[in-house]
Amino acid sequence: MLDSASWAGRLGGDTFLARTYHRSYAHFPGITDTAGLFSWDDLNRIIATQRLEPPRLRLSVDGEMVPVHRYAVPTTNRRAVTWSRIQPAELHSQLKDGASLVLDSVEKIHPPVGAAAEGLERFLGTSVQVNAYASWTEREGFGLHWDDHDVVVVQVHGSKRWRLYGATREAPTFRDVETPEKPEGDPVADVVLAPGDVLYLPRGWWHAVTADQGTESLHLTFGLVSHTGADLLHWVVDQLRSGLALRRDIPRFSSLPDQSDFLAELRRELLDELADPRLVERWAESDDTTPRGHAMPSLPYVDGLPPRPEIAVRLTAPRGRVVANTGHSTVTFSAAGTAWDFTDAAAPALRLLLLGQAATLGDLAHCAGLEVKDVAALVSVLIEGQAVAVVGTAL
Repeated sequence: MLDSASWAGRLGGDTFLARTYHRSYAHFPGITDTAGLFSWDDLNRIIATQRLEPPRLRLSVDGEMVPVHRYAVPTTNRRAVTWSRIQPAELHSQLKDGASLVLDSVEKIHPPVGAAAEGLERFLGTSVQVNAYASWTEREGFGLHWDDHDVVVVQVHGSKRWRLYGATREAPTFRDVETPEKPEGDPVADVVLAPGDVLYLPRGWWHAVTADQGTESLHLTFGLVSHTGADLLHWVVDQLRSGLALRRDIPRFSSLPDQSDFLAELRRELLDELADPRLVERWAESDDTTPRGHAMPSLPYVDGLPPRPEIAVRLTAPRGRVVANTGHSTVTFSAAGTAWDFTDAAAPALRLLLLGQAATLGDLAHCAGLEVKDVAALVSVLIEGQAVAVVGTAL
């Protein structure tokens, strides 16, 4: 299973973070056992059972989207709901002619990929979206291009060739003032991924990808949300909204001295905040504890959990924190945009939940030395706050 510790071990842990992450590509041959992660059978089942409107599911060839009417037909049910129904024969024909198939956000509809995405998110501290790519020919689905986010590629089946050209603009972003120029010359690397191989690629790196090895190819791309200085400043501004300086109207029609005073006050507020040496850590704590994750119900337990040790629960948010409150004999548990204070005795159970794995009420009670009824009450509070959900009803 690709949990956070597994990802860290495969990618190189602190060495990867210090030397490679955001800096350069890295190829990790044969480091992942993809059995049970994602397969052709899983892809077939998802396409057959889910309503996947473009661009959630799409075909692309030579950098252009294939019109949906070439492989799907509109279907309307008796409640007047219309969706595109995939036509397998037409789909096969497009793929045979060189189109690549893309399925976005696989982590939301296939639990093994979802668990792998959460593990990578815990390791790297950033949100992750997973797309599946399937190709059958040497035609490029997307042409030479770059992405505005880092990616971790896991080759699941067959082989895929990646020609890497590096970046032509440092740290390009989705909202940018310049467009990176296409690279010239030969690629800096020419990598063929085999099943179990992993490729890391920073944002901005140009690449061309093709299934030219004589076999069909299936891979997963874990897209990593970028956090830039602009994002930090947006967060800082949100923190300053409680102050009067940022709430005042812009003195558009006032005198120049009044406008200067207004700007000087804004400058003082902003510079004071940027002078805090813990500013990045404060931002990171906020970023770790505010994502909502994948909220899910805990049926049939709509009125709190009974004290049954075999009931299994897990964290619904991808990240969270437990912080001791010095001098108060309490800890603060923060996740899914909410914070709760509990006694110190609850800390071991809360830290076990933060691992992101399913745990029974009995496991939580045992690790903390608490009674099951007390753990059931604690977890019920977190379920009400949508930070935890039942994943094993024991019924």
